[in-house]
Amino acid sequence: MNIVIVESPAKAKTVNKYLGPGYRVIASYGHVRDLPSKNGSVLPDNDFEMHWDVEPKAQKRLDEIAKAVKGAKKLILATDPDREGEAISWHVLQVLDRKKALAGIPVERVVFNAVTKEAVLDAMRHPRAIDGPLVNAYLARRALDYLVGFTLSPVLWRKLPGARSAGRVQSVALRLVCDRELEIERFKTQEYWSIIAELANAKNETFEARLASVGGKKLEKFDIADQAAAERLKAALEGGRFTVANIESKAQRRNPAPPFTTSTLQQEASRKLGFSPRHTMQLAQRLYEGIDLGGEAEGLITYMRTDGVQIVPEAIAAIRRLVTKLYGERYVPGSARNYETKAKNAQEAHEAIRPTDFSKDPDKVSRYLDDDAAKLYKLIWQRTLASQAASAEIERTTADIDVAGKDGAAYGVRATGSVVRFDGFLKIYEEGIDDAIGDDGALPLLTKGERLDPRKIEAKQHFTEPPPRYSEATLIKKMEELGIGRPSTYATTLNVLRDRGYVRIEKKRLHPEDKGRLVTAFLESFFRRYVEYDFTADLEEKLDKISAGELEWKDVLRDFWREFIGAVNDIGDLRIAEVLEALNELLGPHIFPEPAGGGDPRACPSCGNGRLSLKVGKFGAFIGCSNYPECRYTRTLAETGEKAPPAEAKVLGTDPETGLDVTLRTGRFGPYVQLGDGNGKEKPKRASIPKGTEPDGIDLERALALLALPREVGVHPETGKPILAGFGRYGPFVQHDGKYASLSGPDEVFDVGLNRAVSLLAEKAASRRPRASSVIKELGEHPELGGKVQVLSGRYGPYVKHGKVNATVPKDIAPEQVTLEQAVALIAERSAKGPAKKAAKGASAGKKSARKGKSDKEAVEETAG
Repeated sequence: MNIVIVESPAKAKTVNKYLGPGYRVIASYGHVRDLPSKNGSVLPDNDFEMHWDVEPKAQKRLDEIAKAVKGAKKLILATDPDREGEAISWHVLQVLDRKKALAGIPVERVVFNAVTKEAVLDAMRHPRAIDGPLVNAYLARRALDYLVGFTLSPVLWRKLPGARSAGRVQSVALRLVCDRELEIERFKTQEYWSIIAELANAKNETFEARLASVGGKKLEKFDIADQAAAERLKAALEGGRFTVANIESKAQRRNPAPPFTTSTLQQEASRKLGFSPRHTMQLAQRLYEGIDLGGEAEGLITYMRTDGVQIVPEAIAAIRRLVTKLYGERYVPGSARNYETKAKNAQEAHEAIRPTDFSKDPDKVSRYLDDDAAKLYKLIWQRTLASQAASAEIERTTADIDVAGKDGAAYGVRATGSVVRFDGFLKIYEEGIDDAIGDDGALPLLTKGERLDPRKIEAKQHFTEPPPRYSEATLIKKMEELGIGRPSTYATTLNVLRDRGYVRIEKKRLHPEDKGRLVTAFLESFFRRYVEYDFTADLEEKLDKISAGELEWKDVLRDFWREFIGAVNDIGDLRIAEVLEALNELLGPHIFPEPAGGGDPRACPSCGNGRLSLKVGKFGAFIGCSNYPECRYTRTLAETGEKAPPAEAKVLGTDPETGLDVTLRTGRFGPYVQLGDGNGKEKPKRASIPKGTEPDGIDLERALALLALPREVGVHPETGKPILAGFGRYGPFVQHDGKYASLSGPDEVFDVGLNRAVSLLAEKAASRRPRASSVIKELGEHPELGGKVQVLSGRYGPYVKHGKVNATVPKDIAPEQVTLEQAVALIAERSAKGPAKKAAKGASAGKKSARKGKSDKEAVEETAG
């Protein structure tokens, strides 16, 4: 039997069908090890030694893999074809080596860019070894992220109480959002005017033209500065003679956008479908790993974490054939289009995201997909087809019109328009644009020298506007342009910023919260180099060079750590007052806005002679007076002290039983669904969105299912009492007669069956019973006291036993190698220490909690925690 390791159960199920009975495909469920969240996981002073912990949920899976590998013909590591996939394979291999489970079994690494039968079988014919440089790049990235987070975050906690954390990439992304907000606050609005003429030709066809010149001089944007100037020009044009002076038409070709990368898929799904990056990637993962198409599971798209835009030649040929078949030969260019990646620091050369089989058009597969997955697949399918279609042909026309003004002066107005002569790829798909301005319409037919009838002259007032806040899509685009982060990190980075409370989303735009601005200001003041865009991008480039085998990963770490720890040590003696004064200066426009009547923005409005400054307290930062405690004036960082208004409720549909609206809302504890508007006497029914579930993915069906929880799975066959499934403070569960067992994920709450529920409850009950220690080795009789001496495996590891005395086997001694003499010595040493003392601390805590009105169970849980 050949054992194959992949990441997910869905991928395992699909791949197993392709490989047949000679293979067993096992899922690792993602990463199996990680650096524990504590000091000492990476040791710079010990050549960056890294200490990994097996994820608690992964231990059982690793045991299953180790058991399956024993006696196997071959171990095949088939995780995803990127840095993270390589790392998972490496971790699995490391654990199996330590367990001594391989015992000479051949190990192969295979990669496939699509979960299709052809791709999987081809990969099996071309195995390779683990890619060392790719693993080294992963190790360097994890070490850097850990060292920044676990070195910088404690500094934040000490110097800026209320701050949560800092991260290598998240801090730079947060700076982008905060810098944009500062631009908006510093922006000075400027007034300007334009003069618009509505004109008609001989056929009575109307169009608009804009005043472009006065007395032969071209008008600049701000030349008409006020209403008085605008009204003078308007009066001069009213009743003037309008004559077409020149008409110029130019043919333009517009080319299609390249097929999707991870970044452009997230951007376009946000623009066109309203999906968050996280929701987009969850859907794309399912489309990649395999969808059951009526009995046959198959991956519908290629690997979804990529910054490559190229497509393999055979796929391009299939696209061109399909475009010809659907739209005709004119819609296919003479030669295939070849795209090159323009993203800064583009890394692993994967294909673009495309359908795996172009015969599976969206209409055919939509019945096997939920609505959001079907929309995303259609977007990918259309974009891929359009990328190989013919260019659109557009004719752009400019008409210059002379005006003899009523005041005798010469004026010029200009009209522009465009018309699509051949739609080309636009017939299939058109890329969305962020913050777009509308296109010009088509102009009517005009001739040189033609007199035009002025129907209306209008003076329009305008004001310059600050740059727009980032949406999730435009922030990802900016990060990609700057070379910050990687395809697999964009969605995660944005989620961290939201989860930490550093940003909020209103009307699909990112607004920095005050705590986010404080963290950014602190880092810019004292760690500026490490939140510089170029520095972060250069570090990403070094990581890519490690991937390519051009740099040693530990050399990169040494260079980084030497300067970074020096910067950290430099601010060790900095007082909080000095930190706050630096932030006062940097955040001045935000926290000390100019008073409406003028004056000093930092003057205390209460006592008059005090000076306002940032202060820190138990619950974070606020503004206070320097004359404290005589003056107790305080306010929040924002001038009004008001919190952001709650997001509008999104109506998902109507409950068929009550006729009430079901809405998606966001509250102080996160997103939730609600039945009814809450205007009645009774409190409306609500249900929280489970952790890890993207709110954008909640539809009416799922909302009603959440509101109906806990659901009855069935009746327990032994007790006759109901088994319920629902969500609790520790996640999804099944419950029976006061006993609980965890479920594997949120989705299982809605589809777990009776047999599975009974099995889980039985397993949980069995795990609570004291485990009998198993005998590893019989050592014989004690030479002095008599009675047998044994080596046993217990809950806390191996130990030796004689009578009622138990002694732990030291970690440097293998339990199978313990001799009778060693065991007697260990037992004698343990006996000399006397009986083990009972831990009274837990009981004491339990009594204290009980005195406060808590149950014994709660007290024990708190003590254990």
